Amino acid sequence: MNPIVLIPARMAATRLPNKPLADIGGVPMIVRVLNQALKAGVGPVAVAAGDPEIVEAVQAAGGLAVLTDPRLPSGSDRILAALAQLDPGSKHDVVINLQGDMPFVDPAVLSDCARVLKEFGDADIATVVAPEASPADRSNPDVVKAVLTMEADGRSGRALYFTRSTLYGDAPVWRHIGIYGYRRAALEAFNAAAPSPLETREKLEQLRAMELGLTIRAAVAATAPISVDNPSDLEAARQAAGKAE
Repeated sequence: MNPIVLIPARMAATRLPNKPLADIGGVPMIVRVLNQALKAGVGPVAVAAGDPEIVEAVQAAGGLAVLTDPRLPSGSDRILAALAQLDPGSKHDVVINLQGDMPFVDPAVLSDCARVLKEFGDADIATVVAPEASPADRSNPDVVKAVLTMEADGRSGRALYFTRSTLYGDAPVWRHIGIYGYRRAALEAFNAAAPSPLETREKLEQLRAMELGLTIRAAVAATAPISVDNPSDLEAARQAAGKAE
């Protein structure tokens, strides 16, 4: 297995414009994400950028970034475009898609995502879940829940469904974290397919993969990383950076 980690990023975020370059403790957010990914040691790391400003910031920090068409509709389209530039010979058979808005992501989470693909030959796609943060997560449509059938060791599980709906009962509720590990063929099949009915209904693109018959397995992380989606999230990230440093 020969993974590469790609981080899609673009400036035109609706809730937080110019998000990749947001200053967090003197470091642009996209550079923080890049540095965390490098610490994982999973494979080479590059930013799939939709704007030249992002490329400039990453290169100024000594990182690797490639410019992709800003009109690409999704992060998975962006990483596939970057992959075509970086690896035209298809040497990398696994692609880890790390969101560019997780400035403090634990490097071990990326390692676990790759581990799932290595341990389970039936897995086309790996992702990550964490325990619910509070009972309120169960009914919050902004919290995506993963329905899993767990392995005996509790470290991973096979995904049965993902939903924004309320889940009931006493069993653990797994909060989905938007990190994916794709076998290259699965990424290509996913991107070639049109949005599926369940994907459109739930507004969750991983359901397209499931409707294609692809198997998704999830690694269990201890906690969900901070994700920066709006100004209040950014303020929380800045406070976290101040405490850490």
